Amino acid sequence: MTFFRTFLSTIADAGRELLDVHQGRNAKSGDVKALCSDLITQKGEALGTALALAVVEAYQSYDAAQKLSFFKMLLTDFDVDEAALNAAIAAYQKAPGPLAAQKVGMGAESLRQRVIRGVNMAPGGTRAVINMREDLLDMVRDESSLEAVDADFAHLLSSWFNRGFLELRRVDWSTPANVLEKLITYEAVHEIRDWEDLRRRLDADRRCYAFFHPALPDEPLIFVEVALVKGLSGSVQELLDDTLPRISADSADTAIFYSISNCQKGLRGISFGNFLIKQVVSELRAELSNLNTFSTLSPVPGFMRWLQSVRNRSDEAKKVLDILDGQDWLNDPDLQDQLQLPITQLCAHYLVNEKRKGRPLDAVAKFHLGNGAGLERINWLGDVSAKGVGESASLLVNYKYDLAKIETHHEAYANEGIVAHSKRIAKLLDEPLVFTES
Repeated sequence: MTFFRTFLSTIADAGRELLDVHQGRNAKSGDVKALCSDLITQKGEALGTALALAVVEAYQSYDAAQKLSFFKMLLTDFDVDEAALNAAIAAYQKAPGPLAAQKVGMGAESLRQRVIRGVNMAPGGTRAVINMREDLLDMVRDESSLEAVDADFAHLLSSWFNRGFLELRRVDWSTPANVLEKLITYEAVHEIRDWEDLRRRLDADRRCYAFFHPALPDEPLIFVEVALVKGLSGSVQELLDDTLPRISADSADTAIFYSISNCQKGLRGISFGNFLIKQVVSELRAELSNLNTFSTLSPVPGFMRWLQSVRNRSDEAKKVLDILDGQDWLNDPDLQDQLQLPITQLCAHYLVNEKRKGRPLDAVAKFHLGNGAGLERINWLGDVSAKGVGESASLLVNYKYDLAKIETHHEAYANEGIVAHSKRIAKLLDEPLVFTES
């Protein structure tokens, strides 16, 4: 990989000399629109690589306003070539056939896709494209017209980061420090406090796996942290407590996936997690035949937001929120006793019954249920961190990956929106909502 990058840089340097002659000026001072136009018309490898690098360097020098102008330029000046598309459609209508249909498809592709492909050929081009999309995602919220540009970035990145190109690696204490540092930086579910905390998470009774891509060999795309335990775990505090006794991996019967973190914001919406979990299950089964249960310990990040939204429509939600908002319930066992059952029942209803377009409201639930997991258990006081209380009212959920039922669950969810759940969840749903006051 280092040799290849050096090779690309050498080509770019040779091309820069050609570019200076071609443009009659230094590449860095070139107009970016002209650079992009040349990039999609030049066929020479050296000049094309130099043009791609010049576009990247120009973009990297921009402030936020200039970056917005860059994306608007891609939208207006590098859209679909309507004349070429209409000609392809007319040719297809005159003589339909596979090749004519392909030309229609090619004609429907925007010119900016060719620009993005060209940029990808610069040294470090893939990283540059990901960084561009990260900036673009921040802008799309206020500039909806840029959704078409984002769709082109997402389409190409989905192809380049196809599962077939990804490499699963186990991350342990012998992994290079520059990769380990990124775990600390990117951990999005349960903060890694320091190097000692990371060492504990990579100990003999723990596993960590990540997907990598050849273009970003030292950058994890997504990683999952696994605890090897006996029985289902219901508290992340216990999993992360380094003072509690440890067990050997050979004596564990359960693998708990307690944290999944996406590392590249520019790859948002490009799913790796479903492949990651299933492949890690295969790796663990091959390594440890004693494991018979595979489950997550997951947050419910949308629960409190939903609970607030129904406050004025649900007496029970209002009672629960009045206590959560007004009293120090985390340090009051009596209040905890009052809250546990109604909050757990409300959460079961939220996860199973509250849907939008036939799918659960909660993003984490949607992810695991779509992968074929079943909703197994809701754990009270599973995460008492500020984030856990603020988002999930301290609840954590076990989504169980039953290998004999994954495909059945997936099909029922995909085709009918059915949320597979255990008998204990069914019991929470069937019983009247109870709010016991002391």
